[in-house]
Amino acid sequence: MFTAIGKMVDNWMGQVGGATNMVRSCLYWLGHARFEFKQFIQQSVTIGVDSFSVTAMTSLFTGMVLALQGGNTIGNIFGDPIYVGTLVTFSLIRELGPVLTAVVISGRAGAAVTAHIGTMAVTEQLDALYTLGTNPTRYLVLPRMAAFLFSVPLLTAFSNLFGVFGGYLVAVHALGIPGEVYMTDVTAFMGVKDFMHGFLKSFVFGFLVATVCCYKGVSTRGGAEGVGKSTTGAVVTCIVMILVLDYFLTAILTAFKI
Repeated sequence: MFTAIGKMVDNWMGQVGGATNMVRSCLYWLGHARFEFKQFIQQSVTIGVDSFSVTAMTSLFTGMVLALQGGNTIGNIFGDPIYVGTLVTFSLIRELGPVLTAVVISGRAGAAVTAHIGTMAVTEQLDALYTLGTNPTRYLVLPRMAAFLFSVPLLTAFSNLFGVFGGYLVAVHALGIPGEVYMTDVTAFMGVKDFMHGFLKSFVFGFLVATVCCYKGVSTRGGAEGVGKSTTGAVVTCIVMILVLDYFLTAILTAFKI
């Protein structure tokens, strides 16, 4: 048992070290070579624009569920569904918006990035890039990491809007709350630090998804089976790490009153 645990820890540390070296290489090429802006635009469309509908739909119904469950629970306790807008807005902007958006993007765009780079790795296209004098990290990884860092916070902001709108629909049409009351609850207690709380989380989650998915792609071995394993491993790792990291980020940001 201890041997198996030792191997697992050694494998995990090796992957962390490899991902760290990849990030360090990205930072080096960012300052020492021309940025592949065309690749960045293409990946931003794939990661951001193409993921807009699924992230918006996820957040819309999340806001609707929050309003329905929260309104009924508060109504049972206090006799009237009060502060539903506050409940929905705080839950989305501070926690569920960044987390759900990152999870959805990791399952959609992250898997596609891992599969694409992994296929290039097993078919020796990465080696061909080296032969042609092009560094794969500069040409493939760096634009994708930049696209994730740009797209995830932006998608999170739109997801929050759709979630609040979903809560509005349920509050007005299912719970009988006047729209003016709901919007007052949304804006009355929300401050800049609450938006910064969610924004910082979305930025960190974007970096996490980009790092994990790109590293799993470039380290793929074993043909088509290896591509499948890398893609599955990347998505599972991203989802677990997002949830784990969310707790620690919340604790740190709360300690600094953000």
